[in-house]
Amino acid sequence: MDIGPIWRAMLRNKAGFVLIALQMAVTMTVMVNAIAIMQERAGKVARDSGIDEANTFALVSVSFTEHEEELKKSLIDEDLAMIRGLPGVRNAVATNSFPLRQGGWSMSLQLAPGSQSTVSVVSAIYFVDEQGIDTFASKIIDGKNFAADQVTWKIEDDDAWPVYGIITEALGKELFAEEQGSYVGKTFYINDNDPVNVVGVVERLQAPWNGWSGVERSLLVPQRRTSALQRYVIRAEPGYRDSLMSQVEELLSSSNKDRLIRDMTTMDDVRKLSYLGDTAMIKILTFVVGMLTIITGLGIVGLASFNVSRRTRQIGIRRALGATRSAIVRYFLVENFIVSSLGLVIGAILSVALNIAMVQAFSLEPIAWYVIPLAMLALWTVGQVAVAGPARKASKITPAIATRSI
Repeated sequence: MDIGPIWRAMLRNKAGFVLIALQMAVTMTVMVNAIAIMQERAGKVARDSGIDEANTFALVSVSFTEHEEELKKSLIDEDLAMIRGLPGVRNAVATNSFPLRQGGWSMSLQLAPGSQSTVSVVSAIYFVDEQGIDTFASKIIDGKNFAADQVTWKIEDDDAWPVYGIITEALGKELFAEEQGSYVGKTFYINDNDPVNVVGVVERLQAPWNGWSGVERSLLVPQRRTSALQRYVIRAEPGYRDSLMSQVEELLSSSNKDRLIRDMTTMDDVRKLSYLGDTAMIKILTFVVGMLTIITGLGIVGLASFNVSRRTRQIGIRRALGATRSAIVRYFLVENFIVSSLGLVIGAILSVALNIAMVQAFSLEPIAWYVIPLAMLALWTVGQVAVAGPARKASKITPAIATRSI
């Protein structure tokens, strides 16, 4: 079909076509950048935390009484021995926090002693014993786990840090950025002047804060603490987690009446809560994009229907001159294709411009190269489907009806 006559006919009644083209451009711009944001958020939600989430749960034990230091240590050891002895428990550890919890401890690490060190990296801190690595299901890729004799108890009024540490690979890359080879055996400083020797490197263990730029930077230290609040993280064998949760709670409650067991939660629930804002954003943007696409499609249907009613006589004359029904349908499809193409080209330019501005303003990831072509294809398809109904209606106009409409 000759596009020239269709284009010239459109120029004589261009107001409606311009509005549809602009609507397509706006929809394209919003769709592309919404997809970019959704992809980024979905990538965050899908990140591996570094622990066995499917089989891990946690709880808090809060003591009502202030016991002597040695009794506190004994009670914590008894708790862990009872938990680890339950059938179906893979391991357990008393720790200050765990990935995605949204609360924890962080410290600044330096390559040189003193508060004026030029190289400083902030890392999340996890206090664990020699069972912490297995409980978190962390994969050691270099070095080794803590030995039992390297684990110490925190001494009251003593701020000195343990001399050993296990770091994540991401922390090693940032802290020792200018050094090559293994991180095992290297030394950094914490609390300004306390040296820490790296004995192992784990592949991944996220910090408790998923929105933090340093979420992959974590440090495990072999230290146990005797505070009245103890947080236990338990890793179950596959299939045992749910049944163990009630067993552990009942066991701890009955073994020591002088405490409260609270904040029992699975890692699945922790992840959902941690990424609640991101998943809500994805749902909202999906709804917005869907509504815009529907509105655009309805706009195309409305304009095409108006053009059919306005061109009833013209269509009837064309049918009388021998135009087939398929030719009438094709005319409206080509007309809509031209309008959609103009709008989508403008929309592609606006999409790139807006994405550049968003990357600079909000530090987002640039949009993937394939998103714009796919968005254009999707909107082209929506446009053609939307105009198909009015086009078929136009093809049913007979010369007789056109004659009576004169």
